[in-house]
Amino acid sequence: MPRLLSAALAALPLLVTVGPPARAQQIPAPVDSALHRIFASGTYASERFGPARWADGGNSYLTLEPSPAVQGYDLVEYDAATGMRTVKVPATELIPAGRREPLIPQDYAFSAHGRQLLVFTNTRRVWRENTRGDYWILDLDTKRLHQVGGAGVPESRLMFAKFSPDGSRVAYVLNGDLFVEPSAGGAVTRLTHDASHTLVNGMSDWVYEEEFGLRDGFRWSPDGKYIAFWQFDMSGIRDFLMLDVTDSLYPFTVPVQYPKAGTTNSAVRVGVVAATGGKVRWIGLPGDPRNNYVPWMEWAGSNEVMIQHMNRAQNRDAVILADVRTGTPRTVFTETDSAWVDLVEDVHWMPGSRSFLWPSERDGWRHVYEVSRDGTTQRLLTPGDYDVESVAAVDDAGGWLYVIASPQNATQRYLYRVSLAHPGAPERISPAAEAGVHAYDFSPNAHWAFHTYSNFDTPPVMDLVQFPAAVPVRTLLANDRLRAAAADAIRTPVQFFHVTVTDGATLDGYMIRPNDFDPSKRYPILVNVYGEPAAQTVMDRWGGAGMLWHQMLADQGYLVVSFDNRGTPAPKGRAWRKVIYGSIGPLASKEQADAVLAFARSRPYADSTHIAIWGWSGGGSSTLNAMFRYPDVYSLGMAVAPVADQRLYDTIYQERYMGTPEENPEGYRTGSPINFADGLKGKLLIVHGTGDDNVHYQGTARLINRLVTLDKQFDLMIYPNRTHCICEGAGTTLQLYSTLTRYLLTNMPPAR
Repeated sequence: MPRLLSAALAALPLLVTVGPPARAQQIPAPVDSALHRIFASGTYASERFGPARWADGGNSYLTLEPSPAVQGYDLVEYDAATGMRTVKVPATELIPAGRREPLIPQDYAFSAHGRQLLVFTNTRRVWRENTRGDYWILDLDTKRLHQVGGAGVPESRLMFAKFSPDGSRVAYVLNGDLFVEPSAGGAVTRLTHDASHTLVNGMSDWVYEEEFGLRDGFRWSPDGKYIAFWQFDMSGIRDFLMLDVTDSLYPFTVPVQYPKAGTTNSAVRVGVVAATGGKVRWIGLPGDPRNNYVPWMEWAGSNEVMIQHMNRAQNRDAVILADVRTGTPRTVFTETDSAWVDLVEDVHWMPGSRSFLWPSERDGWRHVYEVSRDGTTQRLLTPGDYDVESVAAVDDAGGWLYVIASPQNATQRYLYRVSLAHPGAPERISPAAEAGVHAYDFSPNAHWAFHTYSNFDTPPVMDLVQFPAAVPVRTLLANDRLRAAAADAIRTPVQFFHVTVTDGATLDGYMIRPNDFDPSKRYPILVNVYGEPAAQTVMDRWGGAGMLWHQMLADQGYLVVSFDNRGTPAPKGRAWRKVIYGSIGPLASKEQADAVLAFARSRPYADSTHIAIWGWSGGGSSTLNAMFRYPDVYSLGMAVAPVADQRLYDTIYQERYMGTPEENPEGYRTGSPINFADGLKGKLLIVHGTGDDNVHYQGTARLINRLVTLDKQFDLMIYPNRTHCICEGAGTTLQLYSTLTRYLLTNMPPAR
């Protein structure tokens, strides 16, 4: 930062103008009121159903509902067919001895015999989610409630507790080691003994959690005799030090073991230990454990574990079956790609465990294959020129594979099914009259599903659907109040369109117009961008507060548009998604600029001389690239939490798409916005949280130095100790969007 800030000022969000100060326009009262409605009032809050989950049999579901007796929640069971309601566990049974208030469950699980309830409560956040807390077990017969770990267990320190398959024991992680104890209470058995600041068992490191979604790091064997677990040795990873200047008299550092692109990873291995304790048997995985990944592991019977073993380049994923009695692995199947392979987040075993389902892009489309247990045969189950987005369910008894796909429209999602015995063209199951995005949470027996539907202008509704006939049984969430509020705010429907860029690629786009849109007028343009492989922006689904903010801005006199360039994860085939391999940034920024100009040329009411762009995270990076590379296209940019220099981001994400900086120095140079900062001409606002453990403020600080060196004028908004969401602290979200709104209205005001 050009000037040092006093500790008092650093404790507040601060907008710093580097260069001649601009006159800050006051937000008009109607706009200020609209911002409060969207971000602070609850006017557009959705109704809630649940949280609900399917009971083990699959013909009933469980929800938590406010108790009429105490300030807590009853655990309620509903029969799917009849809707009959039964209070399974009243909140009054969740009051520990000596207390007056019941436990508030953040999560729960029943034992296999259904006579014990494991409750996760008093939770604490660990990076993204609340994965630390207290666990209690309620015996439904005796009504005895006791705390897992005993009375002396540290508060909110246990992680990932789960019952053994027979319900007789519970295992958990405490301070990086694995423990087991009887579910009725009793002596605790410690299974691992080597945890330290740099070594953990049964949990993951930062980068696996962020990029592979791995948190819970251990699995009970089906017979309950063993526990298989991940071990992370983080001793080779440098600590990234974040500075907390607000929470004590003297600033202190917050260390995060964070491997930046090209640096040392954790050494990761899989061990198996008897649930009664004893020596750990390590699976003999090949290669350097710091330069290969183990992103997924599960039991494949009582004597084998299935492991996905990826090389560091993430272009090879070996499926390994390992004998836990000897630790001997054998590779049964290998997925390869000249760019990267995507992690298969769940593997479904077919009846008899003689084969499993596997998604692959080997023929240019993401399809589902049935692979024999020994890997020698693979059978295509979803033939055709379309992508399977995900597997929704498998009805083994009925012979159906249910998948989410959208062969004709990449902005939408529908449920399809194909015959397992005679694969062919997919049959659409989602209602034909409901264009948009459909999601399904199936019961274990695939006879029922919670079905959620929304489109861009319509908030979500949920109903219960019975299969295989796909018949709606009852509405679970109508959202009538939100639908009425949304209808009042959105009186001009969104327009989806296609635009062809200069090299012939056709991109999806949307446009939000003012509710009083007049085609004889000319409107400045605001582009919402992401542009990277992690997400699409052009989706025909309800966008919540962010979309309502865009509508509010449109009502001030803007056209709000978005485009999905190639390299975003649209279901348009492998070539669409992977064309950007080795070069994130250049193609996306070119296609975004081509798209907005083509959009403006075809619409006389679009003012191509006044184009703004904004985005968050990867979208912040795309905003910087747009402003620096195409300064004659964009007048204004707002980059929130951007990656200014790709060398500063983590190993797993950045190297998946780029290789290492040593292997691909030119790709990292041309993909990093900081190297093109000399192109800046328009107004630029950079926003970042100093507590961002994901996209470090370090990158923004380096960009500031670069812009200062170049004598480029820009504006900066910093949020002390906020993470990547910039959502912590009272008023933060409202203040952030007020800042973005003020910046746009002040520096690129709509025509009057």
